[in-house]
Amino acid sequence: MQIDTYKSGFVAVIGRPNVGKSTFVNHMVGKKVAIISNKPQTTRNRILGIHTTDRAQIAFTDTPGIHKASTELGRRMVHASYEATNGVDCILFMTTPVKEVLRGDEIILENLKKTKLPVFLVINKVDQLKRWNDIDLTIAKYTSLYPFAGVYPISVLEKKNLEHLYEDILTVLPFGPKYYPDEMTSDHSNRFLIGEAIREKILNLTHEEIPHSIACVVDDIKVCIDNSSYQDVYATIYVERDSQKKIIIGKNGAMIKEIKEKSIGDIKKILGSKVHLELWVKVKKDWKDRPNDLSNLGYTIDNV
Repeated sequence: MQIDTYKSGFVAVIGRPNVGKSTFVNHMVGKKVAIISNKPQTTRNRILGIHTTDRAQIAFTDTPGIHKASTELGRRMVHASYEATNGVDCILFMTTPVKEVLRGDEIILENLKKTKLPVFLVINKVDQLKRWNDIDLTIAKYTSLYPFAGVYPISVLEKKNLEHLYEDILTVLPFGPKYYPDEMTSDHSNRFLIGEAIREKILNLTHEEIPHSIACVVDDIKVCIDNSSYQDVYATIYVERDSQKKIIIGKNGAMIKEIKEKSIGDIKKILGSKVHLELWVKVKKDWKDRPNDLSNLGYTIDNV
């Protein structure tokens, strides 16, 4: 590897909820490092997705969707998103095709005016447009508010215009050595990734207040005593109320069984082995507004 020709750097991906930040980062890494659902605020932590080739190593930071926070958890998530723009080489501001700039995006762009870094406008989900020319209105509205270094209408779903964006990201990254080993694709532990995989299944299987009220902690991972080809995973799902616990367990345990069955496939990929999964559900009242509970559940100010 020639350091004078190799590119390496950090790219923060920020935007409001549900614009496709996690899907984009997963695509660029070539592996699922961030969970995905159609529920707002799915991403709660900053997640580093590491893309490594013989040309470059790019560490993409997936961030929580920036929103009007009503809980201590929400405030920590928004803080984490803005903090993620520090110490990077480039910022991707991601939005979707709209006729008018949304207020949430206006607030984000106002905050970005403090930075001297190159900021790219990335308009995802252009596959949803009825006419391609409709994108011109979105571009005009957003570029009138901020001096973007580049504008990129993309579709992660259809893999449209991603190569163009990738090549332009490389142009603003510095030359230098790799920061991470070639095989490393995320900076998070297996415990974190497994907890997120279980939470993703709950997000996709439940509705209303349940997705926002759950947290998942992996208590232990160990080789099965009876069969070393298996690993035993023990995890606890936390909810805020007894009524939510009943929903997660389901009638005759049907819901918790489905969560378990759907989670095992992802956990096998993370650990690279067969898995026994044990799940418990516990009530921790109002945990989203209790600083000590948030820290104990892994949502500290530093690592959210």
